[in-house]
Amino acid sequence: MTESGHCNATALRRAVRKVSMFYDAHMAPCDLKATQRSILTYIERAGSPTMGELAEYLVLCRSAVTHNLRPLERDGFVSVKPAPHNRRVRIVRLTAKGRKKLEESTVYWQTAQDRFESAFGKRTAADLRAVLDVIGRINF
Repeated sequence: MTESGHCNATALRRAVRKVSMFYDAHMAPCDLKATQRSILTYIERAGSPTMGELAEYLVLCRSAVTHNLRPLERDGFVSVKPAPHNRRVRIVRLTAKGRKKLEESTVYWQTAQDRFESAFGKRTAADLRAVLDVIGRINF
């Protein structure tokens, strides 16, 4: 039997914590956590997502998204403004300072990514991402 027993949730949570700590340690020199970098990356790719779109992507409730955005907004990396067509909808944008921070963080993220893939192999890491993407899309 594995350390997690037969519980998929326990096995996933343990792995997520371990990988998060690994990436956070590599990201520490640029003062971003891996979760913050992934938020900035999504915002950059999506253009100007709404809070709802960001919540859906992150698989979080809107209050948790707000909580995660606060330090990024405080530090000037993102702006959150009402949408022109509906003031109840909030639009999240990456600022110039946020783009610069994202660019600065890339070298640290890439080092973590390379070390992770060295430990598991590029193919295994790609297979893992594919399985995790499937899990992320399933409606239980």
